[in-house]
Amino acid sequence: QVQLVESGGGLVQAGGSLRLSCAASRSIFSGNAMGWYRQAPGKQRELVAVIISGGNTNYADSVKGRFTISRDNAKNTVYLQMNSLKPEDTAVYYCNLNIWGSSIRGNYWGQGTQVTVSS
Repeated sequence: QVQLVESGGGLVQAGGSLRLSCAASRSIFSGNAMGWYRQAPGKQRELVAVIISGGNTNYADSVKGRFTISRDNAKNTVYLQMNSLKPEDTAVYYCNLNIWGSSIRGNYWGQGTQVTVSS
């Protein structure tokens, strides 16, 4: 099994920046995707960004050009750099790890970290 620990959320003014981190409890040597989802009050959880083990990335249209996802495989960590934040980015952000082709394959979630953007 794999545990995910997130950090980096907080309160920021509109136009500001935050960097989220998510560390996996073990190295992953099979195919995988690490990503960030968010859920605002009264809304469904939505994909923000994802990075595949080969390096390909995908972003929600609402964050393209403002957010950057990256990963450090040596540290088993994925990052989300969020710039030019808007009040509508306010949500609980969840780290996700999807593993395939391994005995520990599955879909794993972090506990969530609150991001609040004030206007």
